[in-house]
Amino acid sequence: MDERIITNKELKTDTFETTLRPDSIDEYIGQTDVKENIKVFIEAAKMRDETLDHVLLYGPPGLGKTTLAYIIANEMNSNIKTVSGPAIEKSGDLAAILSSLEIGDILFIDEIHRIPRFIEEILYSALEDFTLDIIVGSESSTRNIKINLPPFTLVGATTRAGDLSSPLRDRFGIVAKLNYYTNDELLQIIKRTSRVLNIEIVEEAARELAGRSRGTPRIANRLFKRVRDFAIVMGNGSIDKKITIEALERLKVDKLGLDDTDYQLIKAIIDRFNGGPVGIEAVASSIGEEVTTILDVYEPYLLQIGFLKRTPRGRMVTEKAYEHLNIVSPNKLF
Repeated sequence: MDERIITNKELKTDTFETTLRPDSIDEYIGQTDVKENIKVFIEAAKMRDETLDHVLLYGPPGLGKTTLAYIIANEMNSNIKTVSGPAIEKSGDLAAILSSLEIGDILFIDEIHRIPRFIEEILYSALEDFTLDIIVGSESSTRNIKINLPPFTLVGATTRAGDLSSPLRDRFGIVAKLNYYTNDELLQIIKRTSRVLNIEIVEEAARELAGRSRGTPRIANRLFKRVRDFAIVMGNGSIDKKITIEALERLKVDKLGLDDTDYQLIKAIIDRFNGGPVGIEAVASSIGEEVTTILDVYEPYLLQIGFLKRTPRGRMVTEKAYEHLNIVSPNKLF
């Protein structure tokens, strides 16, 4: 699954993302409402000479949550420390991270919904009062330690805001949802990427890439990188529409950004469950995938483009999907 070129999850090969990240909020393309609001909150915090309120960013992977966290740190003239939620396993892990912060630092926790619940409870006082209360020692001789922390800003990122407990969610003064990008916004991102990487791309080719990027900048940049390889080997290094289409066809990414794994999911529901409705667990079992993988990676975009729909009885394939796959819908047989 991780080898899919159009997966919205970050891959080990996505090291280029760091070099493509904009440094300021004005350079950040898309998410206009979120961007403009955060810009106001940052300016207000700087005028009051205070730290920014804690920020929760949520939405599908690959939409720029990490980039936005780094931009917030840059705009606040602060250092940023990053950690993944699953990496915080013990109270000592959290204590080590928080005690290393300095006044005004940004702590970015990715996948914050995956931190253990008991860690989450320790985090409450750190976010609200900038104090850390932890219990140390063995069962026979435990003691409570209170550590004062410098004022800091927590930026939490999650693909599943619903998995956060209400007490944790309530500690965030700024909550922002990131949405899928339009083709025009992706076009701007692709053009910016071509300038940063110094690779020429014609308008038609950029639009073709944008249309197949599933509304996700991470995928747009990854496809750009792969098409660039074809342009270097098969052309003169410049990316034109012909090279782009040939490269994407060889990568098996269709006009809507679907690949073989998307087709596998849709066809499984059609062939094995008569198009649905069917429970997500049954779908996962039929294609040998984890339920969480389908929920986080496959399903959001298929729902977005109207190929799947959720019903009280389960998932269903829509008429639009039947038409795209050139399969006659059972509803049209009668």
